[in-house]
Amino acid sequence: MGSSRDIWEAIELLEGLRLLDREEKILSWRFEAARAIENADRMGRAIVFRADCCPGIDVVSNLIPSRAVLMKYLGVGGDEELYRRLVEAMDNPIPCREDIFSDYYVEDRRTLYELPALHFYEGDAGRYFTSSIFIAKDPDGEIYNASIHRILVRGEMEGPARLVPRHLRRIVGAHRSKGLETPVAVCFSPHPVVFLAAALQPRYGVFEMEVANRLLNGGLRLCRTPIYNLPVPCSCSHVLEGRITLRDVEEGPFADALLTYDRVRMEPLVVFDRIYRSRDAKPFHTVLAGRTEHTILMGIGKEADIYYSVSRVVRRVHRVRLTRASGGWLHAIISIEKGAEGESKNAILAAFAAHPSLKMVTVVDSDIDIDSPEEVEWAIATRLQASRGLVIIRGARLSSLDPSAQDGIGDKLGIDATVPVGERARFRRARIP
Repeated sequence: MGSSRDIWEAIELLEGLRLLDREEKILSWRFEAARAIENADRMGRAIVFRADCCPGIDVVSNLIPSRAVLMKYLGVGGDEELYRRLVEAMDNPIPCREDIFSDYYVEDRRTLYELPALHFYEGDAGRYFTSSIFIAKDPDGEIYNASIHRILVRGEMEGPARLVPRHLRRIVGAHRSKGLETPVAVCFSPHPVVFLAAALQPRYGVFEMEVANRLLNGGLRLCRTPIYNLPVPCSCSHVLEGRITLRDVEEGPFADALLTYDRVRMEPLVVFDRIYRSRDAKPFHTVLAGRTEHTILMGIGKEADIYYSVSRVVRRVHRVRLTRASGGWLHAIISIEKGAEGESKNAILAAFAAHPSLKMVTVVDSDIDIDSPEEVEWAIATRLQASRGLVIIRGARLSSLDPSAQDGIGDKLGIDATVPVGERARFRRARIP
């Protein structure tokens, strides 16, 4: 049995940084656990606790309580290096070494109700798994996909999963076109970098576990599940084998990244055949929607896309942020160094092209701290004239998360809050030496 980087390593790092809390009280799965996660998030901390639905299992959340911690997991020193690592990993994945499944996992006789599926927000449809990594294979070739999808528990061994129209939905569609169910392995609690890789969107045909292996410098091992022979990390707390069936059932509502309720949809029912747990009792990872861990994972890959897209049309991009208030998804702030007038408008258009779900882009100069809402507002107050600084794109496709969209259609807004070239002295911000 070889070594594989895992969640224990992440917990050790958080303990070393003094960013990990341990709750001694057993918490209710209905709201109380979510409240504890939220309180820890507000303080920028991870938390380990137990829930009354599964008092024998440690649960951990906020494993990525900040960008700084994510950078420590990846061993990078700044945004540009972070983006470069992500893009290089997606372009140059490394195949994983494989070990024997039974060396790492044993069968677990629990049902889904006896695992840490939590009821997070008052309007949620019920108990959810929010950190579920689905691994599936294209029926027409050796193409594997890993992606994160929530599961609503509807029975002891079944529940619908929300499948957004990306690669897993494509694989399920290919199976259904042949009248087949889709075999899946659902994994929980690998190393946070593996979870990050599953949240990225490489081109179809690139296996996200091999992207993770590149990010972990070859430190990820896989093993094949007993029933469906699917490759899963050796480092998970739990692995579920099952089938995405041909039947669709109601899923939702669920509070998503924007802290609004995603609507009820008909989604595929997943039926599980077997549950496995790790031999060394790894803690079970859960994610509270709309909080720091969720928004970082949602947006970090798209930030990289925006960074490189905008870099092609301006002299220099300093920084990019998908804002937390927009779920790490809808609003981008970009600081640039202009070489000529018009580049800031090009930056706006390049950002929209790189991330079609964007609703608003604000472009500022490099002297503005884009992590400070006050400084960004100051730039808008002092450097924007609406008649020449606004870009409005009407009738565009918006994110399915945006409740203001009408049938997915709405408007996009670009804000050019940059100083005219050659006029910086007039716009200089006062500072005390």
